[in-house]
Amino acid sequence: MECVEGEVFPKVRLSEYVGWSESTGRHWIKVFKDYIPYIKRENSILYNNESVKVLSYIKRLKDTGISKEKILQALKKYGTPHNDNEFNEIASALKESSFSRSKGLDGMKLPTQKEMIIPILKVLSDGKAYSAATISDKVASYFNLTEEQRVQTYLSGKDSIYVTTIRGARYSLIKEDYIEEVNKLTFQITQDGLELLRDNEEDVEDEIEELEKVINPLEVIQDQVSEIENELITKLIDQLKQAHWRRLEYIVVELLTAMGYGDGEVTDKTNDGGLDGIIKEDKLGLDNIYIQAKRWENTVGRPDVMSFSGALDAKSAKKGIFITTSSFTNGAKEYASRLESKKIILIDGYRLAKLMIENNIGVNVKRKIVIKEIDFSYFEGD
Repeated sequence: MECVEGEVFPKVRLSEYVGWSESTGRHWIKVFKDYIPYIKRENSILYNNESVKVLSYIKRLKDTGISKEKILQALKKYGTPHNDNEFNEIASALKESSFSRSKGLDGMKLPTQKEMIIPILKVLSDGKAYSAATISDKVASYFNLTEEQRVQTYLSGKDSIYVTTIRGARYSLIKEDYIEEVNKLTFQITQDGLELLRDNEEDVEDEIEELEKVINPLEVIQDQVSEIENELITKLIDQLKQAHWRRLEYIVVELLTAMGYGDGEVTDKTNDGGLDGIIKEDKLGLDNIYIQAKRWENTVGRPDVMSFSGALDAKSAKKGIFITTSSFTNGAKEYASRLESKKIILIDGYRLAKLMIENNIGVNVKRKIVIKEIDFSYFEGD
């Protein structure tokens, strides 16, 4: 059905002209209302030939498998297409940034949580129960992931991006009763999950978008814990900078002792040779670690580390730890990393505070939260 030039019409007719059912068209027109031209007459919203052209471009993007969110982002960035050239530019930009299952993943790009939903359900579609590890392997094969992609981690931690993402997708499916945990880390598809696989493409896409909104409370808790820890680290660094320099020496010796390196002691300032503490790794003191602690605001540079290295040579020592409440320059780090005759570890204020938290030095447990889960083995047996 083609619209007549100059004709104006309601929303239901716009859907028909584009080739959508009334319900589908209503949904997409609502989502993209800010980009579809319209005419307001009294209390009515009417559309015209230009409206059909824009919505048709949006539908063409959608039919290539691009999500509503990505189309919205593209329209915000590039504007609304009014001709084929503008449409092709947007489509090309989205194609470069979008995931293409037929071609696998380019470089280190990984599938999103949304893109994992249907593959997980397909893995479980035979009705059998599969372990989390098996599901992970099968989904990785579905996306043709390399081992390097599977072990890729976040910059801020050691967690695998792939495992974290598939865990999130699995949680949302459990929460909405599409799969169930039938044993510890063992999952099975539900009747609702099987029905979702049989639904039409539009309904499936709408449901997946709803699944994206499901929030794992454990992730929320972890984010809050990280925020609390970062705030605590900042406060600890401030306290360390305010502490007396002699008190700082006792703190770092206590920390290294708590970490299990050996018995520690603060040196006599009248004859310390520039060294602030000693950790005796054995009872007889045959192998010692020497410490220097600087309560500084300024960055510690290469000359300071070289001076510390010279103090170690005077003791014929092979191990040293340089600790500061500030940070180290790249030159200082490079110098320490290239030493061959001895080993010097550099600990800046941030790492010092983290180590203090991990070893309960200078901090108290304010509250302990225990999170429990089902013990499936408890219910086994006759």
